[in-house]
Amino acid sequence: MRMACSLCCTKSLLLLFIVSAIPTAYLIFLELSIPATHVYHYHSSGLFRECAKWDHLNRRFLVSYMDGGVGQVTVPHDYSPGSVLREVTVVKEPDLIGNGSLGIAVDHLRNRLLVVFADIMGNRYGALAAYDLSTWHRLFLTQLSGPGGEKSFADDVAVDAVGNAYVTDAKGSKIWKVSVNGEFLSIIKSPLFTPKEWYKNLVTLNGIVYHPDGFLIVIHTFSGNLYKIDVTKGDDEVKLINVSGGGGSLRFGDGLELLSATKLVVAGNPSGRLVESSDGWETASIVAKFSGPAHRLATAATVKDGRVYLSHLFGLGYPKKKHAIVEAVFST
Repeated sequence: MRMACSLCCTKSLLLLFIVSAIPTAYLIFLELSIPATHVYHYHSSGLFRECAKWDHLNRRFLVSYMDGGVGQVTVPHDYSPGSVLREVTVVKEPDLIGNGSLGIAVDHLRNRLLVVFADIMGNRYGALAAYDLSTWHRLFLTQLSGPGGEKSFADDVAVDAVGNAYVTDAKGSKIWKVSVNGEFLSIIKSPLFTPKEWYKNLVTLNGIVYHPDGFLIVIHTFSGNLYKIDVTKGDDEVKLINVSGGGGSLRFGDGLELLSATKLVVAGNPSGRLVESSDGWETASIVAKFSGPAHRLATAATVKDGRVYLSHLFGLGYPKKKHAIVEAVFST
């Protein structure tokens, strides 16, 4: 999902180029148009925001900065629709300057936020950090890759029932596993993660979620493949989920969010797709879509009060950037 200089991390760069080709007048028209669904707008000092997740216990969206850091966007009880909220920085790491913050996961059971850090430009560093949701004290920082090793792109994160974290590598087609205490445990690999067509491996494993039945669901961005990984077994069994139906493919899928045990939201391009399974995610179908503000590029999904919201990469406006978290109302 990103603005890297090499093709291996070109998703955002490519889409930035596409957006830059859109006439300014049309962008203004899109921005002034009345949204079809509810939107939370918030002011920020940054242009790029990778991920937003709803923290219901504290009535706030937590957002990751692609230039490094995490912010909170509090939604007050007396929030008036149409008002613009404010982003406040809660995490800014001096020892991680030069790395972007990408995927995040709220772990309420342990009162913490998991944050993925990555060297977006050079693909030479990746890490997972955990922070206390009350004090923002850093609980651990686990390095996943570094100088001297193979290039990688730490991207998104999910946490299982016992607190283990799983971080996708969007360049190296693998998943790092980290314990609840921050100990590096293992790497999950599979030939299924590497399609035979070279161009489908420019951006690989991306969005990831943990299903309460004990498996991971992961999307491969450029191929649209969806994988089921059983983490209750020692060998981390990987299966390709057969996605069918008339709803198209999941290519350019980015962030994932479970809406229920049988429904999965895929953010990306187009804005949102709703995927459903009736057999424990052996097979699935794209059952509905949502088209939001395409010029902003949806990168992540979250659920607030039973409703799906998509966060977007680009903030627009001057001098303050205005970002959008848009309610996704799906239709067939």
